[in-house]
Amino acid sequence: MTPAPPAPLAPPPRSGAVRRAWQRFSPYAYIAPFFTLFAAFGLFPLIYTAFVSLYRVELQTPGDMEWRGFGNYTALFGDEFFWTALRNTFTIGVLSTVPQLVMALGLAHLLNYKLRGRTFVRTAMLLPYATSVAAATLVFAQLYGRDFGLVNYVFGLVGIGPIDWQSGTLASQIAVSSIVVWRWTGYNALIYLAGMQSIPSELYEAAEVDGASKWRQFVHVTLPGLRPTILFTVVVSTIGATQLFGEPLLFEGSISGGIAHQYQTLGLYLYEQGWGFFHLGRAAAIAWVMFLLILALVGGNALIARRRSRKEAGR
Repeated sequence: MTPAPPAPLAPPPRSGAVRRAWQRFSPYAYIAPFFTLFAAFGLFPLIYTAFVSLYRVELQTPGDMEWRGFGNYTALFGDEFFWTALRNTFTIGVLSTVPQLVMALGLAHLLNYKLRGRTFVRTAMLLPYATSVAAATLVFAQLYGRDFGLVNYVFGLVGIGPIDWQSGTLASQIAVSSIVVWRWTGYNALIYLAGMQSIPSELYEAAEVDGASKWRQFVHVTLPGLRPTILFTVVVSTIGATQLFGEPLLFEGSISGGIAHQYQTLGLYLYEQGWGFFHLGRAAAIAWVMFLLILALVGGNALIARRRSRKEAGR
């Protein structure tokens, strides 16, 4: 008779206290890398920028800091170019966001139908978003040339004189806004399309049985179903419009936003103060003003949407 092999040694049982502690704290260990990176590259720069905004700091001598308190902010609010940049940011934001989202909504509604080549069209709509902002802006700058631009050439065919797109206030803002519209319309259209496809088809069938036309189905079924998606795109577009930088910078290649600052945004104004005039303290103050402005705009959008939802829920 052969002896039976010895039974393997069982691992020592883990104590219940250690197991409970691991189950309790292991989720925090999984998410710790993200919050570590966020603290290092997101939270710390934000807090340090607020700290620098209270001092006079020059780019040539960043180690020499002179306490100013809120002096950078008071000087900022007393600068007429700041208010010009704020007004330009609002104007360009409206000129780019409203047509962009309206066109995106229409394109998404069109793509929601069964059309030939839908996959190709959806892919093509993302090409402007994937295009470099520098390449797109340089092409549009050539299109909007005063003497040899294609846009003025087309206008000349219908009897409209040449427009100076880089010197006129409204014309330059329209030109910059058109670049933003071209780059982001397709992106938002695909977001709207995803939202439309999540709306139950039974709602459209019921509306069609009740005799609703396609337009009434769009107004009373599609738009209410897309309300969270529309709010999301409005918030993201508002943030993007407030931080607009690349398009106005490359449109003419000037950090002043034109001869008369006619299309200088807050992003360009920040860059001009920090890296044009070397006033890092004032640039930090501009950055915090932009941050608070974005919080106010996003909070206002959320408040309006919540009040509207409560009003419709109470009907």
